[in-house]
Amino acid sequence: MSLKDLVLKNRSYRRYHQEAAVELDTLKELVDLARNSASGLNMQPLKYILSNEPGRNALIFPQLGWARLIANWPGPADGERPSAYIVILGDTRISVNFGTDCGIAAQSILLGATEKGLGGCMIVTIRKKELAQALNIDPQYEIVLVIAIGKPREKVVIEPLGKDGDTKYWRDEQGIHHVPKRALKDIILS
Repeated sequence: MSLKDLVLKNRSYRRYHQEAAVELDTLKELVDLARNSASGLNMQPLKYILSNEPGRNALIFPQLGWARLIANWPGPADGERPSAYIVILGDTRISVNFGTDCGIAAQSILLGATEKGLGGCMIVTIRKKELAQALNIDPQYEIVLVIAIGKPREKVVIEPLGKDGDTKYWRDEQGIHHVPKRALKDIILS
């Protein structure tokens, strides 16, 4: 699969085949991609918590916000939830700025997941205090991002931005998730 194909197939999936397990070794391979990616000043301040066990996943799931633009949707129902998570933490003893590193690491993880036939979703709406308590995370680590991982159960399609300029994603009657994208000519300033 070409890089362009990987990028186009790498969507934010929010419904999964929960029964399709993601092996711990697979999660380690994905984090290894992040580990080998670029890091600002090569500080490498990110740490990771891996979860692929239903009990631990059940501690993580209620601490996450899902698809804020879809009204009255609390997130995937039981049976459609991710079968794994990667919690990305910033080690405050190394740095206090994790934004660029976290974005690079998350994209590497998601492209790797896509290559393996999996899908994921970066989640930044997190009840950080509650998640830290649930997973017994040491205060030196800041929760930066959670990536849901699993076998996608939904179809996500990219479409041109409408004339109204609305960028909000939406679902149709068949449950297909639509993601409007700006045209290339509209984002390049020359």
